[in-house]
Amino acid sequence: MTRRPVIINRTDDLGAALAIRAAVFIDEQGVSLADEVDGLDPDCIHWLATDAEGPVATLRVMDVTPEEGPRTAKIQRVAVLPRARGTGLGAILMRDVLEDLQAEGYVRAILGAQSQVTGFYEALGFAAHGPTYDDAGIPHQDMTREL
Repeated sequence: MTRRPVIINRTDDLGAALAIRAAVFIDEQGVSLADEVDGLDPDCIHWLATDAEGPVATLRVMDVTPEEGPRTAKIQRVAVLPRARGTGLGAILMRDVLEDLQAEGYVRAILGAQSQVTGFYEALGFAAHGPTYDDAGIPHQDMTREL
């Protein structure tokens, strides 16, 4: 498969991010609109990956630093459209975001991974911990990575 040039940036284009998330989480995975649109987007930083055909992947990050603890970012809503899966784009997006977070002084990244993709996050240096749990009808696993 030929790799297309991709641009990854922070974005204020919440419409594009939500469209990707709706296609992946609501349309493909059957997550309810109420579970997907949780009201937290205004408190998050959003990233968007765009290729020659348009927006193709997104994720959001929320600062969840404890009052007395290491600066911690929670990565959420990682979504890649089917046409870009298997190209390495998801890993590129995650690496770019992790580098940005580290440059901004974050020392830890956490996420709740869908259980079927924990291997993807382990390859990026995340470690699973705690029990598997249900989130929007999908098994998830908490994961952490020091930056």
